[in-house]
Amino acid sequence: MTGTGTDTTSVVVERRVAASPGRVWEAITDLKDMPRVLSGVDRVEVLTPGGFDVGTRWRETRRMLGKEATEEMTVTECEPPDRYVTVADSHGMHYVSELTLTPDGSGATTLRMAFSARPAGGRSAGFAARVLARFGAKAVARALTKDLADIARTVESRG
Repeated sequence: MTGTGTDTTSVVVERRVAASPGRVWEAITDLKDMPRVLSGVDRVEVLTPGGFDVGTRWRETRRMLGKEATEEMTVTECEPPDRYVTVADSHGMHYVSELTLTPDGSGATTLRMAFSARPAGGRSAGFAARVLARFGAKAVARALTKDLADIARTVESRG
């Protein structure tokens, strides 16, 4: 967990997965299968036709801190099978998520997830928002770590 600015909260987690980047990429970009792969995701509604690429949009519903939350995600960068970036805007915050896949030895991949949140529109977060962001960062780190474990379990079991 790091702060890259007074109003930006960032979380980075990574995990080695015993599968090729191509196999990991297939698992993390198969939106319809996401609720089966990620235990923290309840539902996914794909909003755009076609394959996974820049412009792909979906609604993802998760349970966080005991509450259901739905966010609309948009892919802004996509470099198969190396990385993709999504953005979401919700409740006055701008969220950016980046997933990076790096070959790691024979048939393995290091999967890295970076997440950042900042007030949308260049506004400054108030004291309460900064306090909530710090507590939220811990919850996000736990959720991302669980996502990585779920992805590893799914991809490695298909091996």
